Amino acid sequence: GLRTPVDEAFYDLAIVGGGPAGLAAAVYGASEGLRTVMIEREAPGGQAGMSSRIENYLGFPSGLSGGDLARRAVVQARRFGVEILNAEATGVRLEGPYRLIQLADGEELSCHALLVATGVQWRKLNAPGVERLTGAGIYYGSAMTEAFSTKDEDVFIVGGANSAGQAAMYFSKYARRVVMLVRGPSLASSMSQYLINQLKQTSNVQIEFNSSLVEAHGQDHLEAISVKCSTTGEISKLPASSLFIMIGAAPNTDWLSSIVERDELGFILSGSLLMRDGKRPKGWTLDRDPGMLETNVPGIFVVGDVRHGSVKRVASGVGEGSVAISFVHQYLSKVV
Repeated sequence: GLRTPVDEAFYDLAIVGGGPAGLAAAVYGASEGLRTVMIEREAPGGQAGMSSRIENYLGFPSGLSGGDLARRAVVQARRFGVEILNAEATGVRLEGPYRLIQLADGEELSCHALLVATGVQWRKLNAPGVERLTGAGIYYGSAMTEAFSTKDEDVFIVGGANSAGQAAMYFSKYARRVVMLVRGPSLASSMSQYLINQLKQTSNVQIEFNSSLVEAHGQDHLEAISVKCSTTGEISKLPASSLFIMIGAAPNTDWLSSIVERDELGFILSGSLLMRDGKRPKGWTLDRDPGMLETNVPGIFVVGDVRHGSVKRVASGVGEGSVAISFVHQYLSKVV
């Protein structure tokens, strides 16, 4: 039934989101004695869980898959007593020292500290073959970890914004050739000028304008792509084994919109970004500034890709998740 603050069934720490940042926080929190619950609406692992190979994660010299990393982390979290709920958080309300998380099934969970680690969702590209080959040659986001394995081959990037340009520059150091497939007639409206200049000066980066991916081919791994030119209507089939789709990512934070401060894209603001002219955020009740990974609501923290200004890397998500626990302890020592 409903879990109320007077009930014994409340948590020191609730984590919403089961990517690397959330899993790390769960492991560190529970191992340090916090009664911890993790709420994840899909399988734990987040974006990283979909990566076929993470090559640069410390301590795994031959790499490991994202799914493998997520499974190991879940076993570890459970061993320390973390409860993992397969549920969707739909809102939060504040009641004195309690943060009450509303779930889609109408239940509520109460906790003293809430950690938001909901990550981002990439905009999906709907074309035949894409979904089937995602994780097998087709990746969302730039997955910098994949770059080393693209040595001496052609890499295709779908997208024309800054993130796509930055990925193209990065891959150009490894790949034989990087081909950007850009839907529009130019990059001027979607990309910073400095990046456009860099791309122009990089001899192995080729930009194909008015080009859209219409199909991906391959049995168990990407083998070729069909690209349509919007000016001529012509469709060309090109051999391809690595394709990165970067057509936008949205943070999953609408359920928090009335409570926490976000930027115009929906990423959550934290720490010093909440200070305006040296003043603490409106409604801030504590006699200190918001901590580095703390939102404008004391006791609600944010880690990983969903945080404004975060570095989109597995290792940095894990780092933030573990560091956040020391802030959670500091906060709890004052309220509990």
